[in-house]
Amino acid sequence: MKSSNSISKRDRIVRRLTLAPYSIWSVLFIVVPLLFVAYYAFTDRNFNFTFDNVSRFFTATTSIMDKNGMPKEVHTYLVIFTRSLRLAIISTLICLLLGYPLAYIISRAHEKTQKIIITLIMIPMWMNFLIRTYAWMTILQDAGIINRILGHIGIKPIKIIGTEAAVVIGMVYDYFPYMVLPIYSIMAKMDNKLIEAAKDLGCNGAGVLRRVVWPLSLPGVISGVTMVLIPSISTFYISQKLGYGKFYLIGDAIEGQYAANNLHFAAAIAFILMVILLAAMVFMQSYANKKTCA
Repeated sequence: MKSSNSISKRDRIVRRLTLAPYSIWSVLFIVVPLLFVAYYAFTDRNFNFTFDNVSRFFTATTSIMDKNGMPKEVHTYLVIFTRSLRLAIISTLICLLLGYPLAYIISRAHEKTQKIIITLIMIPMWMNFLIRTYAWMTILQDAGIINRILGHIGIKPIKIIGTEAAVVIGMVYDYFPYMVLPIYSIMAKMDNKLIEAAKDLGCNGAGVLRRVVWPLSLPGVISGVTMVLIPSISTFYISQKLGYGKFYLIGDAIEGQYAANNLHFAAAIAFILMVILLAAMVFMQSYANKKTCA
């Protein structure tokens, strides 16, 4: 008994020592910065405790013209957040609709083919984020490649750059690999015997997808949705370049306040966004756990 207890105790010590570098890294580069954000969010320029920064996010208003040309007051940052959330959800859904079948196809392919396709998906991520965004500016602009091709086939040029569609295209392109890889990693470990058993029991292709593949791949879907939604909702460079700054997103609000040296209000916006995203992540994870257990 003593020997087994000493071995188990030794194993626990070894595990703790193994996790120590990661724990230290997490504390220094995740926990500490988040504490600084929270500290700045709830203090003023004199570092006195206040709720003004947080309340300003929900109460600040601006005057805009409605469809009838009449001025009306709207909540500035709530409107910005709603727009950011809408575009992020659209981008995430497009990534999911395109990425899920692609991940399934890759997971069912030969091992060598899997490596080739994954490499092709990863190659754009090897390039700088700014370069990829500038490349799409060239592609989507009025005299860009797309409109040139349309002109050659007799179709009038379409306005893409400077629209919400251009921002969504940029988000989908930049964050698409983050949707495919988590889903693929789950599907690649899926036991083919389960699919064969479902077919033997009378399930057609749609039934296998709904009853077997989807529930088993749900953890990967949740991870992919999280990894796409969070950067999409907080992005600012894509909206500035592909949207020509016409669509002010929540990331632009944080960056603008920081550039104006309003560090405390910028931290408050970031803190509120962080809380909302953490709540969404907890909800999605709990939903995935319930579906997996069911």
